[in-house]
Amino acid sequence: MNKSSILYVFIIFIFLINCESKAQQQVSKININSKEIYQTIEGFGASDAWRCQFVGKNWPEQKRKKIAKLLFSQEVDKQGNPEGIGLSIWRFYIGAGTTEQKDSSHIENEWRRSESFLDPKGNYDWTKQKGQQWFLNSAKKYGVDQFLAFSISALVQWTKNGKGFNGDNKDGEINLKPENFDDYAQFMVEFLKHFKSKGIAFDYLSPINEPQWDWEKKSQEGTPATNANILKISKLLNDKFKENSLQTKIVIGESADLRWLYSDFGKPERGNQIKYFFNTKNKIESLKKTISGHSYFTTWPIDSLLSTRKKLNNKLQKHNLGYWQSEFCILENTDDIGGGSKRDLGINTALYVARVIHADLTIANASSWQWWTALTNADYKDGLIYLDTGDNKDLFNLNKMKSDGDFHDSKLLWAFGNFSRFVRPKMKRVKIDLNEHKTLKEKYKDFMISAYIDQETSKLVIVAINYGKTNKTIDFSDYKINAKYQTSKDKNLEYHKVTNQIITLKGRTVNTLIGSISN
Repeated sequence: MNKSSILYVFIIFIFLINCESKAQQQVSKININSKEIYQTIEGFGASDAWRCQFVGKNWPEQKRKKIAKLLFSQEVDKQGNPEGIGLSIWRFYIGAGTTEQKDSSHIENEWRRSESFLDPKGNYDWTKQKGQQWFLNSAKKYGVDQFLAFSISALVQWTKNGKGFNGDNKDGEINLKPENFDDYAQFMVEFLKHFKSKGIAFDYLSPINEPQWDWEKKSQEGTPATNANILKISKLLNDKFKENSLQTKIVIGESADLRWLYSDFGKPERGNQIKYFFNTKNKIESLKKTISGHSYFTTWPIDSLLSTRKKLNNKLQKHNLGYWQSEFCILENTDDIGGGSKRDLGINTALYVARVIHADLTIANASSWQWWTALTNADYKDGLIYLDTGDNKDLFNLNKMKSDGDFHDSKLLWAFGNFSRFVRPKMKRVKIDLNEHKTLKEKYKDFMISAYIDQETSKLVIVAINYGKTNKTIDFSDYKINAKYQTSKDKNLEYHKVTNQIITLKGRTVNTLIGSISN
């Protein structure tokens, strides 16, 4: 290469550096309209499904307490960093009795079986599900004040095949004998009454979960159900709630895919749930005027993420209906993070999920967002906290983990905390904009921002997701921001005191900014 060529390459190099520098120095102006309110936040949650049963019952108390602190605490350490993500909703899984069946349950993985409070002879044993009860009580002690109980199968003594899964039945009907519908409803009422007597009144009951799947595999408890099945159970529950003066609200939907909420999506008897349940004919006093659905299989590509939620929101608005995203983990294959297989404790999955949360809150207007399972012992992207044996040669030995093991927080846990720890129940989501001219799709590849206010105190909470690699500088001078909490590849909701209202948010980070709506 001659001297002129070298000089030319050098000039181009300097030019590119200068362009990058200018891009990072560009300041975007923020604008918030606190009078344009979209929805009232009801809370962020996760479930105790499967793994809490052994961890809560058998693991050393010190480890259990540390795990509970990560999930429920709203305290900060001496440096001002949050000690936990402060969940405001805890989901309790009501088991169907496959644990008592042992190997005859045909569910090979013991961690995916569940105990039942009621045996086939009609005797209640409230000491069952001890591990889950430990986490339930821990959530209560930490100040969690919203509890949801959910069932995914009727008790095995009442199912058509005597199992917790559906088997070969393909008619879409619930795996429950017709003569036991009332028994099933009464069991759930007895469950609610018992825990209410112990100081935990469940706010919500979800009687059916993901009814669109056939649940033929012998891998876990589960049952299909037609809309008519769900309506019948809901009416029975409603009558029994009135008889027993229970204030619990029934939450239905739990749709396996958001598209079944607003369309048939190939299963007319189990789809179009919004239209079916929330019409003038089906009036149930105890039914919460909210439909719940799961964001699985609608988050990639970005076009699907956006269009699905727009269609859902259009249908919700027509019915003046609230919406909960009530279960999610990584199942579908994506270009950004691959599929669900192989656990990822790092920032990539955390950012991906943060983007899904943002879409559900800002496009579908979800008032609650709930993760699937708080703990996982699988080599899979389905937990907030990850369990293993601590032995790299035998990392996922399920039998060893029943009594003890190691646990690991994840960037996903802390990125979820950017929402759950600070966006509290009763806050209002309000309009926020940057003075940029980008399409919605461009924003979802780069930078997303949402704002929430406490109307009583004028407290302002902003969650900003910098999905791109380039730093983003924003002018907040019209507002008084006093704190920033950052989750990144090397930070977990790390606290920073803010004095300069021109704030730079680093690339590949999730940030929560705290301040007030009036300067």
